[in-house]
Amino acid sequence: MKRIIYILIFALSFSSLYSQFVITNGKHVLEISSGFSGFYNYRSLIPGEVDNSKDRFKLRDAQLGIDGRVGNEFEYSLKVDFADLAANNINTVIDPENPGLLDANVTYKGFKWFDIKMGYGRVYYSRNAMVPFENTAYWQAPEITRGSIFSVRDVGVTLMKNFWKQRANVYFGAYTGLAELSLGGDNDPSGGLEYIGRADVSYPSRFRYREIDDRHTPIPMFSIGVAGRYADKTLPAGTVFPTNATSQYGLKVIDGVRYGYAFDAAFQYMGFSGQFEIHQLKSKPHNANDPLYQNYNLNQTNGYLLTGGYIAQINYYIKEWKTILSARYEEVDLNDLVAGKSKRFSPAIAYKLKGYSAMIKFQYFNIIQTESIDPFNWNNQFRLGMQFQLK
Repeated sequence: MKRIIYILIFALSFSSLYSQFVITNGKHVLEISSGFSGFYNYRSLIPGEVDNSKDRFKLRDAQLGIDGRVGNEFEYSLKVDFADLAANNINTVIDPENPGLLDANVTYKGFKWFDIKMGYGRVYYSRNAMVPFENTAYWQAPEITRGSIFSVRDVGVTLMKNFWKQRANVYFGAYTGLAELSLGGDNDPSGGLEYIGRADVSYPSRFRYREIDDRHTPIPMFSIGVAGRYADKTLPAGTVFPTNATSQYGLKVIDGVRYGYAFDAAFQYMGFSGQFEIHQLKSKPHNANDPLYQNYNLNQTNGYLLTGGYIAQINYYIKEWKTILSARYEEVDLNDLVAGKSKRFSPAIAYKLKGYSAMIKFQYFNIIQTESIDPFNWNNQFRLGMQFQLK
């Protein structure tokens, strides 16, 4: 009981502070923001496990952001999370959901037919991966969209165009293809790029990349999107799964051809909102003895293996109580050549504090099933913390 009291005291006192300052000289508008957030994490281990190192307080964010606009032609963004930079400096593996450098890009909007975005940031592929952290009741993204299975950030160039009063959007980009490691400078020995495209349409009006209908939209709104990606890479030592990886790239970059496609749908109406997203990726390693094949005969695999999964989530914002209720179910199959799938159920509650754009967040993870090639040593996890924004 005493332990629970300590956790509650921390959650009510540890905040995420987002303050924003705007500087303008008429043509150039500069916005400066900063933020901090943290939570307490507790795991219920499976029988036989004794490592409780994940039961800890965690500083999730310590951010500084600069967003600017110069006339009607240029927009730019630079966002850094110092908490993640410190963590990644200590750990040998970068957390793809929290890589440290979040954005470093500029967008030119002077062309008639399209806008062009250059630099580092989120790629336009997964709708879920493009939802801002502060707009969700969750502390962690679904496993398939966190960035360990396919990249959610990279260095490259993106062409963008919207139509029909921003109801329809089209994106196409070319990127180095090594995700966060693209910041290191060099490509893989093949020099090949990754190509990613996305198109979405909403009705009856523009539908932003958000999860919660905090305005209680009086008219039902819908959005659907499709996306695809392709890369042909040559890695010196191939790759294996992230749980026992000898390659620095993990699963999302392989020694071979990899292409995927995704479909997503979303709706919102009178505080209710929901999202569905499905992914399928096909991998064709150059080497028949690649560990990705798990020692299967090449003829048995038809020359490829499949990775995929889906997310189904529903939310409701209780306006009178300033409370968000969310529930999410997800499935992931890392390798269709190996029996088993990973299944999770995660409900979440977020309370918005009166007078501020702030939330106390609680998320519960339940591991229903794990894959034999990616086992977990826990079956339940709890996260409780707070974010606080000034606008």
